[in-house]
This record gives sequence, structure tokens and C-alpha cells, in this order.
Amino acid sequence: MALSAVLDENIRYIEEYLPVQKSFDFMTRHLYLGETPAFFLGLNGFCKTEVLQQIFSDLQDASYMEDKKIEDIVRYMDAKVGYAQASLTDSWEDIFRNVLSGPAVLLIDGFSQAILIDARTYPARGISEPDMERATRGARDGFVETLLFNSNLIRRRVRSERLVFAMHSVGEESRTDVAVAYLQDSVNKELLDMLEQKIEALHVTSLTMGAKSLEELLVHKKWWNPLPVIRMTERPDVACSYLMEGHILILVDNSPLVLILPCSIFQFTQSPEDYYKSPSVGTYFRLVRLLCIPVSLLLLPLFLLITAYYPRLAEGWGLLSDSGLTKERLFFYILAVEFLLDLFKYSSALSSGKFSGSLSVVGGLIIGDIAVSLHWASAEVLFYAAITLLASLAIADVEFGDAIRLYRILLILGTGLFGMGGFLACLALVLLSAATTPTFGGFSYFWPLFPFNKKALGRLLFRSPTPRAQPSRIWNRGKVHK
Repeated sequence: MALSAVLDENIRYIEEYLPVQKSFDFMTRHLYLGETPAFFLGLNGFCKTEVLQQIFSDLQDASYMEDKKIEDIVRYMDAKVGYAQASLTDSWEDIFRNVLSGPAVLLIDGFSQAILIDARTYPARGISEPDMERATRGARDGFVETLLFNSNLIRRRVRSERLVFAMHSVGEESRTDVAVAYLQDSVNKELLDMLEQKIEALHVTSLTMGAKSLEELLVHKKWWNPLPVIRMTERPDVACSYLMEGHILILVDNSPLVLILPCSIFQFTQSPEDYYKSPSVGTYFRLVRLLCIPVSLLLLPLFLLITAYYPRLAEGWGLLSDSGLTKERLFFYILAVEFLLDLFKYSSALSSGKFSGSLSVVGGLIIGDIAVSLHWASAEVLFYAAITLLASLAIADVEFGDAIRLYRILLILGTGLFGMGGFLACLALVLLSAATTPTFGGFSYFWPLFPFNKKALGRLLFRSPTPRAQPSRIWNRGKVHK
């Protein structure tokens, strides 16, 4: 719907559409620009008040107004509104979307256009290093909940004329700003078109949990696919490294997480720590993290399988000091310790930083010692469970580590209930679940292992020196599947 040239009709329409009389955070002012009536509308807290005060002080200054009547709104905006981000619109949809996002609007009597003044500001926290992606060296900044700040962090690192931030709006009620970032001549055009079409076709009320909600809307996965389907990061240096390789970044307002497309399982084994060390040291720690995945997944189930169903083999290898433990008791011990380790991890993660370290250490020592004394656990089970926990914590991506934990619990249950047959059957289910994990664009989740790409696989497994690691072209992942 278009604006009216009569100011009073426009004001009535605003009062019907927006709760300007009921909601305290709407700012409205009736103004006179010379002899021409005008009306201002904005949101308190979203506008830079000192900037708007200076603009309106100039507009209402008698010496500033050569003509008492405004004859041409385009010329008036260009000559009198001394602010860089000002534009005209004749659409109510544009006005309401902008006002609710932060910019203010100035309506002038006699014109069916309004002046949008983008003097917005948002409350924001400091761009400190994210807790879940810390590095011993390197940049200490991280994404925050303000989209403009996040785009600035990327633009500061990639000062390319080919870098594009395409803006979209998602959510019929929330109208959340979503920016798609890419390099024009490096991006997969087919994948980009598919992504933008899918974002525009989304019909949801709001993005309740920000980037995580958008991820679930873009890629639909079943409950038997716990592995993450889109790589997320809170580090600008990580996001920019993927951007330079031809990936697409998705920035969501009110969320510090940036989505990276396309995705494969090997992305969750990488860490920025690798690139702040020498190539040989970085390669070593990357291979250690890769080894931690099968250790975290298989160590406890294999320990249960051998000690419970093959006691002679366990005795020969010295896996268990108490040969009198039954397989039922071992099964119970491992399940109890698995639960306690999860309890320690989440309680320490959610508690205050002042107490989390002491809580996890003291609680683990006290409960572990008492559990062994009361025969609720054995020292061997606690030992292998501790190794499993350390291997899980060494996995670079938290969401990927949580998925491995679910797979491990399934293997423990299958092994404890059905022995070797249950272990093999559950292992087959784990492999099937991983193989059927969906990805955006239908690319292989196990690329570059399948389809095989020797050069790309070498880059992902081994940390290359900087001169050889420069992105020269897009790695071919195959055809986009819609």
C-alpha cells in the first residue's frame, strides 16, 4: 500500500497499524519544517538520539530554511538532511519494516513519500573470544548478536570488492535480518541460487533460536541423524578462511553463530589452533583429534565387550583386576559412570566460572572414590571413562562431540544386552546413520573421502604451509542436488 499525500491520513494509518499510543518505546513527534507540517516516528533505544537531535535542530532552524514551504522532497532531502544514510520510500511495508528494525521515518505533508533516516544503534556486548572455540594464539575477537558488527568483522579481514552481503528477512512476526555472504567469482552459483530461493520461500513465525532455527529450516534431518549438518563458528578468522575457499556464510541477526555451507564431516575435525602453530605441530594435533573420534566412540563399548563376554582375553590383557565382576555388574557400572560424566560436564558448563573448575575436579574425586568404595563402580571403569571424556573434550566441535556421545551410548546398550552381535549391529546402525546424514545441496557428507578427492583430503588431514594453502579455485564437490 502506498502513502497518502495528506499527512493526517498517514498519521491515522500509523496509529491503526502500530501501538504508538500503548507501547512506551515508540517515539513520535509533530514537527514544523518552516511552515510545512511533518511527523517523526522511531523506536527508543534503536536510534542514535544525539544524531536525530542535531538533524531536527538544523531542519527547524529559521536561518537553515531559506524557503518556508517545501516544494520538492527529493531536493529537500539531498540539500537539508545532513546525514549519510537517508533514503526515500513510498511503501508502508518498507516504512514499518525499517522502523521496527531501527531506522526512523520522517513524513512531510503534501508528499506521498517518506524520508528514512538510518541512525540506528543496537545494544551489544564486547567482541571477546568465544568460550567454545578458544585458541592459545591468534585473534581474540568473536562474533556477537549484532549483524552489522559481524559483517564488519568479516569485511575487516576480507577487503575485497567481490565480497557481497545479500540481505533477506525471515519470520512473519520477528522479521529477522539474515545476510548471505560470499565472494562473487568464487562461490558455487547453483548452490547460492538454491540457498536464496529457499530462504525467500521460508514461511515461519520467527527464528526462535536464531541461527540454530535457520539451520533446522534449511536442512531437514531425522531423529536418527544426530550429527551436525551445517558447520557453525563464532570466530571471524575461521569464517573468513572458509569464505576464501568458496564457501557461503549465513549471518543471522541476534545470533553470534555464523553458518558455513556446504558442509562435510571433516570440517568438524579442524581447529584454528592448527594454523597458529607450525605445520608439523599443527598436523600432529589434527591427527590426534582425528584419533580421538574413534577412541571416544569405541573405547568403553569395546572394554565392556571384552571384559564381560571374553574374560580370559581380558585377564590376559590385564584389563580388569577384579575377575569376580559379572557382566551385568560391569554393564551397570559403565552406564552409571557414563551418566555421572555427563552430569559433571553439564553442571560445570552451566555453573558460574568461579566454581566450575573446582566443582568438576572436587566432585569427580569425591564421587569417584566413594563409588569405588561402595562398589558402585570399579577403578578400571572410571579410568577408561576418564580417557573417553578427555577424547570427547578434544573433539573440536561441541555438537559433533555430543553426537558421538549418543552413538557411544547406543553401542554400550547393544553390547551390554546382546554381546558381540549387539555391538556389531549397533555399529552398523551408527555407520548407516552417519552415511545418511543429509547436507544442504545434497553433497556427500564424507567428501572428499567419497567422492574421492586426493588433494582436498590431504589438505583436510594435514596442515599445509601457508604458501601452499592459498585458495586458488573451488574444490569440486560434484553437482548440487535439489
